[in-house]
Amino acid sequence: MTHPLALPMAVPEKGLPARVRIHEVGARDGLQNEKGTVPTQVKAEFIRRLADAGLTTIEATSFVHPKWVPQLADAEELFPQIAGLPVDLPVLVPNERGLDRALALKATRVAVFASASESFAKANLNRTMDAALAMFAPVVTRAKEAGVHVRGYLSMCFGDPWEGPVPVPQVVDVCRTLLDMGCDELSLGDTIGVATPGHVRALLTELTGHGVPLELLGVHFHDTYGQALANTYAALQHGVTTVDASAGGLGGCPYAKSATGNLATEDLVWMLRGLGIDTGVDLERLVATSVWMAGQLGRPSPSRTVRALSHKEQ
Repeated sequence: MTHPLALPMAVPEKGLPARVRIHEVGARDGLQNEKGTVPTQVKAEFIRRLADAGLTTIEATSFVHPKWVPQLADAEELFPQIAGLPVDLPVLVPNERGLDRALALKATRVAVFASASESFAKANLNRTMDAALAMFAPVVTRAKEAGVHVRGYLSMCFGDPWEGPVPVPQVVDVCRTLLDMGCDELSLGDTIGVATPGHVRALLTELTGHGVPLELLGVHFHDTYGQALANTYAALQHGVTTVDASAGGLGGCPYAKSATGNLATEDLVWMLRGLGIDTGVDLERLVATSVWMAGQLGRPSPSRTVRALSHKEQ
């Protein structure tokens, strides 16, 4: 898969981070939205290939009830197949039962999934925001007591399909609650892709103004309106060094029908390489992985970088 422009020219900019950690979500956030069930062996091979491409944090699966996310019903079967990889393998745990299942398999990193809006909390968790946070409190406490790293996802940070724009102070309040609960890091989710760079800067400024350290924040942008890279760049300018992305641009959100795919990891790596920012990712291997996965799914990758760097039609 050689290409005359296999890598962009690196032109570093002052004020940007020297290195960014990519939190790869394709194997969980991407595959959970597939209409059909992806075989466990294919998922395991996908994760192994992602690790081989240099990704060091690969979200593996979710210990949610199979009724709600049948695509990830094989979590107990999948996790032992990949547990020996030399990378971080976070898993989503929606409640204490999910945590029990994760701890039984010796998972060392878990994530809880909160909402910045009432409507999405009710649609996704069938609870109010406060009730959902109350449900997460013992999960986080028990995980920390077990020595497990806890990530707090916060969805609808910028807009909600039912309520419209979400007030910045409301997002800050939920972030503070999750951190006070004991979360080690937060991921700010633009679940329906409506954020713009100014909005991103406004939220980050408000968060740091309320004592939330930048090193505890990651960003998770969807590309519904083509803003994911622009929003990522705004976050980098602000000092954020953790960016969520999905190999090949897989995924969306099953509870927000207007949400399209996640930011493609390849598109992110291309931009970061051009800015002289280190990720440790081998772009050629990553593109090959997404081309392979697209073949498994029977459709082309939506990632522009994957399409540009792969010669043949997928």
